[in-house]
Amino acid sequence: MGELSAGAVGAEWNSLYLQLLYQALGWFAFAAWSCSFYPQIVLNFTRKSVVGLNFDYILLNSTKHSCYLIYNASMYFSPVIQYQYHVKYGFSELIPVAPSDVAFSIHAVLMTWLLAYQIIIYERGSQGVSKAAIAISGGAWIVAAICLGLAWPQGRWLWLISNFNLIQVVLALIKYMPQVWLNYERKSTFGWSIGNVLFDMSGGVGNFFQMAVQSIDQGSLDNFSGNLGKILLSSIVIVFDLLFTVQHYILYHDSKGSGPSYVALDLEDEKAEANKLPV
Repeated sequence: MGELSAGAVGAEWNSLYLQLLYQALGWFAFAAWSCSFYPQIVLNFTRKSVVGLNFDYILLNSTKHSCYLIYNASMYFSPVIQYQYHVKYGFSELIPVAPSDVAFSIHAVLMTWLLAYQIIIYERGSQGVSKAAIAISGGAWIVAAICLGLAWPQGRWLWLISNFNLIQVVLALIKYMPQVWLNYERKSTFGWSIGNVLFDMSGGVGNFFQMAVQSIDQGSLDNFSGNLGKILLSSIVIVFDLLFTVQHYILYHDSKGSGPSYVALDLEDEKAEANKLPV
């Protein structure tokens, strides 16, 4: 939209209808992705247990969303970064971050913190955070700090936040893998909410089509290259959520606890399940 950001000098929509559709798709993706956190939170609360939810996923997801928030907020609110973006991609190009992107990132960081708190207070069996996940998360922040040190002297702020965007894409690719593996090891998706998966996939689809609408209006694919992280994020989300859907409804459909019901296992059964899980 023409008022996507105050710094988008010369950037205008050609079609009011596509502008409105872009906004609608953005807020649809925001709503779907935001809602994706709640089925897992409710499931944990109902069971008073986080057995079956991979803790590496939560740590990596928290780091990922923190990096994405830094990218979205900086791109949307900083006139300096917007100017550098226009110099690189043209002053007729719209800033590729919408208000819904910023709102989602803020909400996502808060929800990952809430999930981390649930891990602390609820029954978790023998599950824990792996050293690999800690190393990956810590490594991401070290890389970000190095990029900051390199960008600061020359004021390469667009380059800096683009690297934050790249980091969050890499983490998005990695973060689902521990949960996929845990489901495989247990031969069950119990404890991992399918509602989370379906909302997440819907958000990815909405996010992809939002960018497509902007490209159609501008007659250019520069918004894809200018925000490569967003399109890669959508693609990664869709692929992994399809995999989770197959695990839940096809591969492990008959496993104990899988299916739409949120009825908890007895505590003793949960502990028996937990003892089978890798530390």
